[in-house]
Amino acid sequence: MVRIIKLQIVEQVVRVFYVITLILLFTVLYGCVTGSTIIAGSTRPAINPSEVKIYLDPPTKYETLGLVEASLLNGWYKRQKTQDKVINKLKYDAAKIGANGVLLITSGDKTVGFSGGYFQGIFGGGFSGSAYEKVIAKGKAIYVIQE
Repeated sequence: MVRIIKLQIVEQVVRVFYVITLILLFTVLYGCVTGSTIIAGSTRPAINPSEVKIYLDPPTKYETLGLVEASLLNGWYKRQKTQDKVINKLKYDAAKIGANGVLLITSGDKTVGFSGGYFQGIFGGGFSGSAYEKVIAKGKAIYVIQE
């Protein structure tokens, strides 16, 4: 009888460990903004990302330095905070190549999967979730000569 109770306690501890591990894994995955930069022209000295402006319409005169792209899985943040993080990543990547502006090409989101599952074995169990979105933004890293 004591052995059975000890085994049940061990099973519960293992289940809690699995749940905590899964929560930490999803937290890490949801919190990472990823991005890429393609250099298409000459670069300039890096600047502070706070000096980079976002443009919806092209300025009068500018030079294209490259393309920047950023994305983030939208899980824990509100929609606006997620979009802000993605835009800040665009600005950061543009600033690294000396761009003082980003001419936004696209911005949006798409459903990319479903979080949930079931694991089987001696300690079987499962977890469930819902569909999640990936917020994506792409733009031209530009050096504005005249607005």
